[in-house]
This record gives sequence, structure tokens and C-alpha cells, in this order.
Amino acid sequence: MSLQESQGAQTRERITRLRQVMRAHDVAAVWVPSNDPHLSPSPPRRWKGREWLSGFTGSLGTLVVTEDFAGLWVDSRYWDQADAQLASSGIVTVRMTSAPGQSHLDWLAANVQAGQTVAVDGAVLALGQGRAVASLFKAKGVKLRTDLDLVAEAWTDRPGMPTAPVYAHELSPGPRAEKFRTLRAEMGRLGATHHLISTLDDIAWLTNLRGADVDYLPVFLAHLLMAPEGARLFITEGKVPDALRVALEQDGITLVPYAQAAQALGALPEGTKLLLDPRSVSHGLRQAVAQGVSVLEALNPSTVAKSRKTPGELAHIRTAMEQDGAALCDFFAWFEAALGREPITELTIDERLSAARARRPGFVSLSFSTIAAFNANGAMPHYRATKDSHATVCIPGQPARGLLLIDSGGQYTTGTTDITRVVPVGEPTVEQRRDFTLVLRGNINLSNARFPRGTRSPALDALARAPLWAEGLDYGHGTGHGVGYFLNVHEGPHGISPTMPNEPHTALEPGMVTSNEPGLYRPGHWGIRIENILAAVPAETTAFGEFLRFETLSLCPIDTRLVDRNLLSRTELDWLNAYHATVRERLLPHVEGAARDWLLQRTEAL
Repeated sequence: MSLQESQGAQTRERITRLRQVMRAHDVAAVWVPSNDPHLSPSPPRRWKGREWLSGFTGSLGTLVVTEDFAGLWVDSRYWDQADAQLASSGIVTVRMTSAPGQSHLDWLAANVQAGQTVAVDGAVLALGQGRAVASLFKAKGVKLRTDLDLVAEAWTDRPGMPTAPVYAHELSPGPRAEKFRTLRAEMGRLGATHHLISTLDDIAWLTNLRGADVDYLPVFLAHLLMAPEGARLFITEGKVPDALRVALEQDGITLVPYAQAAQALGALPEGTKLLLDPRSVSHGLRQAVAQGVSVLEALNPSTVAKSRKTPGELAHIRTAMEQDGAALCDFFAWFEAALGREPITELTIDERLSAARARRPGFVSLSFSTIAAFNANGAMPHYRATKDSHATVCIPGQPARGLLLIDSGGQYTTGTTDITRVVPVGEPTVEQRRDFTLVLRGNINLSNARFPRGTRSPALDALARAPLWAEGLDYGHGTGHGVGYFLNVHEGPHGISPTMPNEPHTALEPGMVTSNEPGLYRPGHWGIRIENILAAVPAETTAFGEFLRFETLSLCPIDTRLVDRNLLSRTELDWLNAYHATVRERLLPHVEGAARDWLLQRTEAL
């Protein structure tokens, strides 16, 4: 039996166990989201029930199981991956597009009969989606149960709660007591007496604590309930060292067992005015709130405050970028020297780059799973090489040719990095250089932007696409996402994307940090993406108001061997040369030997 067949058999056995549990509870369909109780972008292993059941390892996807059907709903980023990982499993890949009526909720409403029951674990169901499905199912006469965790009943060897200790982040410029005072003032402005926070990065930022409960993110599992006096931190017992617990208590934070969060909400006294963010609180927690409590729904104030990096935080982030840039110099110096002399695969790229970062001061972990994608693999924006499926970049003595895309990042105590570079292997073609230069022009367009303070971030997306649109080209993902300060590599509330709602909280303010990553993908051939991290900083004040600009924080040469200089304007060429001069100046003190030589060569002016 092949590995794929073995994995398929294992998946079928697990789906069979789930169906047995469904029959025991008289449930016609189970809906399994990809969430944990904090609606995290990357849940701990304990809540990877969708992955455990289906074998699909992508970060997004929804599994639906009935007595005679199992389907996984994924968008276009994961179609190929789902097809490969679901083969022999009996689970169907359901290809979602932007067309209406294609969601798993639509399928359930159409295929579950009136009077039958659909179950989903309310503890991991987003509140907004819970409301939408309750309304839809009520109209169809379908029963919805959110009090059952059928996956847990089938998953008999389910992992326990993460046990990694929590620690103080010593490089948090603002004391937590001051952050709490500011938060309570905002609560008062909104008319709230209490505030429930479940988003892990908000809690870590507010408390100046960090952890290791989620892969690649320095956060810990907890809920935080703010009151007029004091706060309760619901966290697994034993994770907070005694000395740190004493320090937290001095700031008015009481530690309470993690499992008691719902019970505490149910015990809030009548007349309490509870603030919560409907986009970041689970359906289960909202259902636990006591009768007689007034619920105010609004974006977590800490989400906005966290996104506006202070001068102290920006200073630390610049340090992280220098260390990350130096690691990239070490890696690329090795890579170019090893081409044609050593066997190199996409896995080798990941290993060598991760090792280069691990040698840098302040390094804690990667900030996400490295994407090293050669040629056609680069055309899949969320591609990931595995031991069973990866490309060879070169074999000693055999000429290789193509484009290598590397999207990677690190978590440092001084900040979070995320950067994408594309380099040629062998002589690039005219078409590759043209595509690369068009993407570069989009990156430069956004980098050079000046805009009124308060401009909604989605409005800037067109700046990066304009050079591609002019040639009838486009890319299917957003141009930018917020980035945290030694926190989540994807952070709200802002983002540069045409699909993001144009809401007031997406307005760009000084200190907001975002990625800038236009791309172009030729399926079956190559993919190009150039990504830097930007910070919104003051530009000037005129009679028309206060204007902002972007400071490029990332420090790594953009490979000029792929640039068609004839396609660049004078302004664009000046930006590229100025950027490389900055990269050279900032990184030279951190590199030596071959890495220094590589840096000098790759930052020569065009």
C-alpha cells in the first residue's frame, strides 16, 4: 500500500468513527470549521479537528460530513493541494469561487431535510457565522446544535492543552498598567463596564506577555475579562511562573483557570454592560453571557491601539529587520555559491534559510512556514514543499534554469518579519524579466505613495496593481496585510486588499505596519511576488491636511538581474537605487565574508 493509500484509509476510518458518533446523537450533518475558541489564524494541534479528520493541512477549509457524503470547501488557493491530499479519502474537494450560493452553508441548507439536525461546535464557531446559519436554517426548518463537540468524541487521542510557559516581553515599550488605563477610558466612551477579549494577540499586547502555544506566533491561549477595577486572565493553570503571577496581580490581573471563562460570563451581574467584538468572539461564549447583561458590539479598542506602533516599537522593529536582512545575506551568499555544486531542493532552501535566521541575535522562531517554490510551484501563492512532494532546484553538474520564489519570515524579540524575494537560477528569459519588472513597478508605486491621514487602506490596493492592469494582468490575492510587533504576522484592523470592507477602522494612521506584496502568477510556469514591510509615517502637513507616506522597513536586495531597466521610469529607478543604498548601509555592520561580498554586489546601482 502506498503512502497516499495508507493516508486515505486512515481518513476513511476517522470519518466512519465520526458518523458513528453522529448516529448516537441523531445528527444528520456535522460542520467542522478550521477555528479554535479564539478564531486564531493558526490553531494549536488540539483544535485541528478538520485536519485530523480530512488529512488536509491547508490553513483554511471547511469540512461537512453526512451519512453518505463528505466534502471539503476550499478557495482557489488550495484546490490543487486539496485534490492531492484528499485522494483515496472519500472526501470531495468542493471548489469555492466568488459566485453566490457556493458556500458550505448553502449546501447544507439545500441538502439537509426539514426536521433534521446539523451540529457544529459553538466553542469554535465565529459569532457572525453562527447568527447567519441560525437564520438560514430556521427558514428551512433545520435544527442547529452548537452544544456538541462531536469531533472530540471521535478523536479519542486528541492532544491536550498547550503547556508552554508564558513569559514577560521585556521589550514592550508601554507598561501594561498604562495600556489598561487607556483601554478602560475607551470602554467608558463606548458605555461599557466590562470587556471580553478573546483574540490572542490583543491579550499578549495588552499584558506585555508572550508564549508559544501557536506555531510561529508568540502568543498563549487565554481570555481576558476587563472590569472597572481589575481584570481576570483565564489561562491554563501552571503556565504563569510565580514571580510573573505576582507582577500581574500587582497590576490588578487575577489568574483564573482557562475553562472557567464561559462560567464567568454567565455570572456577570444584571446591569453589566459588556463590550465584545462580534468578529473575534465565538458563538459559544456569546451564548454563555448572563441574561440581564447588555451587550455592546464593536471592534476591540486594543486591536486599533496595537496596530499603531509607537516610536519605541518601530525602533525595535527596525532592529529586527537588520538582523533578518543579515540572515538573508548569509543565505543568498551560500545559495549562489552552491548552485551547480551541491544538490539543492526546495526543502534545502527552507533548512538553510531557517538555520541562517536561527543564528541571529533575538531570533525566537519562524513567523510562518517558509514557502520555497521553484518554477511552476511558485505559481501557487500558498504552496508548501513537503518530503513527499517538492521540486529539485539543481543537481551538481547539470544546468538548471528558472525562477525561485522564497516567502519567509522570522519572529525576533524585537519584531516580526515577512519578506518575499524571487531570484533567477540560470539566465532569465525576456518574459520572466518583463513580468518581474512589472511586479516591481507595482511594489514601488505603493512604496512611494503619499496620502491623507485616515485614508482607508483598501483604497491603496490599486496603486500596486496599476502597472499590471495596464498590461491586462492581475493577481488574485490582496496586496498587503498588517504585521504585528513580535506578534501575529497577519494583524488587523487594516489591510491593502480589494476584498476588505471599506470601513472606518481600516483607516491608515501613523505607526501602522503593512506588507506590500504584489505578484504575478503563470500557472505551470512561474510565480513572482516581491514583498517588503512598510510603516505609515508622517510626510507633511499642508492646507489640505496631514499627509502620510511609507517607510520601507524590510532590508534585502531586490535581484536586479531580473529587472528590465527599459521598463522603469526615472522615478522608479531612483527609488530602487536609493533602496539598495539604504540596504547596503544598514546591513554592512551585520555581515562579513561571503555575505558581505554578496551584499555589495547585489546592491550596486543600476
